[in-house]
Amino acid sequence: MTISVENTLPSYDNLPDTCIISLAEYGAIAVHGAEQSKYLQGQVTCDVNTLTDNNLLLGGHCDAKGKVFSVFRLINRQNIHLLLQPKTSISQSLAELKKFGVFAKVTIEQVTDLAFYAVAGKKATEILHQQFVELPNSLTPVLQVGSTTIVYLAGKLKRYLIIDEAKAAEKIINDFALVTYSQALWNLIEINEGFPLLAPETVASYVPQMLNLQAIHGISFTKGCYLGQETVARMQYLGKNKRALFSLKSKSANNELITLQAGDIIEQQLGANWRKAGDILASYISDDGIYYLQAVLASDIDSTTNLRIKNHENSALSLVELPYNLAE
Repeated sequence: MTISVENTLPSYDNLPDTCIISLAEYGAIAVHGAEQSKYLQGQVTCDVNTLTDNNLLLGGHCDAKGKVFSVFRLINRQNIHLLLQPKTSISQSLAELKKFGVFAKVTIEQVTDLAFYAVAGKKATEILHQQFVELPNSLTPVLQVGSTTIVYLAGKLKRYLIIDEAKAAEKIINDFALVTYSQALWNLIEINEGFPLLAPETVASYVPQMLNLQAIHGISFTKGCYLGQETVARMQYLGKNKRALFSLKSKSANNELITLQAGDIIEQQLGANWRKAGDILASYISDDGIYYLQAVLASDIDSTTNLRIKNHENSALSLVELPYNLAE
């Protein structure tokens, strides 16, 4: 059974009402064993002790200096803790979790037996009800239906994750008879939702607050000790953080064929000159030439700041409003 993937790249304003997204480059780290919760509690920014079968936690995994290896969505599936995230951030996080995991009664591994899809758009709930009587929602965002895990993601655009073994997931997706897009579309949505996307070039480069984890409720400041906690607390309570995650888009369509990658530079205008403003984490260029970027910039950047991509003079950028308050 194969699923045909549409290769077009629509702009955010021209997204289909509802579509399927094949998350071929999405994955998970699985943590299971007698001490799975206790072990993770000492490794990540969220309060793992509050995890249930029906809720969803956002969090980060940091090094001892508070630099983020990965940003994840944490769920419990069949008594296994899954740290859902792009495959691009799994490698180093997995290695670090395994390093300390030898001292606990846990098994830590990259998931290889599950497939990930998303149903996104205005009619996503209606479409899913074609096959599922009960669905997760904002109060109970995770639901197990047989072998299938359904995760509801609230935001500007309604999304559901479908997680199952490959054959079962493919059957579900095929039965919806919707157009399936590549993971690039998922990245576009994540950029607009302000959810951090880390690539190998940007892993272990930022503390959680620079990625807005405090604003998306991905940090518990009451849970106790975890790796990197001292830096995270210092940033929060001493006001030392001066950077934040922003979503940007080009002010107009651009026919210049450019390739963007994580680590490329955003510049801001200061008088007659241009200076570095920050670094790109993720990007998406639509077929009609609109650039969508996720970048870490100075936290006092505002809509009056002139921004562009370095070495591309005609790439004027504007800020995209985030669906959350940075002050939280």
